[in-house]
Amino acid sequence: MTRLLRATLLAILAGTGVQAHPAIDAFTAYCFKAGQTAAQAQANMTNIAGDPLPFVLTFWDKTLEPAPGTPEYAERKCEVVFAGNHATAALNAVRAKMATPPVFGTVIPLPETHAATPGTVMIEGRELLRQRVAVVHLGTRDAGARTFISVDRLPAGMGLRND
Repeated sequence: MTRLLRATLLAILAGTGVQAHPAIDAFTAYCFKAGQTAAQAQANMTNIAGDPLPFVLTFWDKTLEPAPGTPEYAERKCEVVFAGNHATAALNAVRAKMATPPVFGTVIPLPETHAATPGTVMIEGRELLRQRVAVVHLGTRDAGARTFISVDRLPAGMGLRND
């Protein structure tokens, strides 16, 4: 998306009272999509948010390429962190995206691998297809100075409880 088109869309949204942020747009467009390498995720998000990205992106998928130094409990991670407190806008956008067909899993108890942190606005475990679990986490850090949105996908069977 060109910067002019993006600026036009943001101006239209601002006129309707909807506040968009490129990090939220990029997250909802690409962080729930499997099958991307880190380079592909970076390129996809650059198409939405511009270059350089106006947020810090953490992305890896161990099913597609090595990701040394990453935790064993997750096989895939996508996280954006950006300046300002945009937690309400992020929550609204993420909830809307997860409710849009194909719906992003069903809510399950939070896996033991994840917990709320200071500033958490939402954290949910979601059961996906093929015995997979995802954890969606969003909130603020540094006393509201930065917003984060992340989704971790756990290896098959991990995080599912037999309660």
